[in-house]
Amino acid sequence: MYVKICGLREPEHVMAAVEAGADAIGFVLTRSSRRVTPARARELASEVPSHVLTVAVFAGETSGQVREAALESGVRAVQLHGDHPHEDFTALKDLGVTLIRAGAAGADLRCGAFDEDLLIVDAPRPGSGEPWDWSAVRGRPEGRWMLAGGLDPSNVTEAIAAARPWGVDVSSGVETAPGVKDAGLIRNFLAAARSARHG
Repeated sequence: MYVKICGLREPEHVMAAVEAGADAIGFVLTRSSRRVTPARARELASEVPSHVLTVAVFAGETSGQVREAALESGVRAVQLHGDHPHEDFTALKDLGVTLIRAGAAGADLRCGAFDEDLLIVDAPRPGSGEPWDWSAVRGRPEGRWMLAGGLDPSNVTEAIAAARPWGVDVSSGVETAPGVKDAGLIRNFLAAARSARHG
C-alpha cells in the first residue's frame, strides 16, 4: 500500500514520516493553513531520501506559477488539485517530475486521462477532512491511484477495504489542530495502512 503524508511543515514530522516508511511527502504551496514557501519546502525536502517522493501541492495557480515554485522548491513531484485543465499538465511535462492529478470523486477517474502519473481521488468536498462513501469509487479508477478525504489511523483500514485503492493520502487525519501534525498519528496511520487487506 502506497502511503502519502501531506501538508508537512516541520522537520521532525518529515523525519517521522520517512522513518515510519512513507512513500511520498507533500508540501502545500498554495492557500492553506499548511502552506509553506518554496524555500521552506526545499529546506524540508533536502532531508528526504531519494526513494521517498517529495511533492509540491498546488490548487488554482497557473502552470507558469507552478513551474517557478516547483523549480525553486526542488521537489520530485507536482500535484495539481482541483479543476486544472489538461493543458496545465501538458505544460509541465518537460519538468521531468512526477505529475499528480487530485480531484473530487465526481471528476474524471481515469488514471492518466490528463497525462498524469498518479491520481488522487478525494472526498466530494475536498479538504473537509470528513469521511465519505469510499465504496462509491471501488472499481472505477484503475492503475496508480490514491484514496483521500477523511482518512485517519482509526478508519484507513476500513477505507482501503471499501475502495481498494493502490494507495492512500492523508493530511488532516494526522493532525491535532489545523496544520499541526503529530508524529504519533503519522506512525499510527502508516502502520494501519500497511496492515490493511485489500483486493
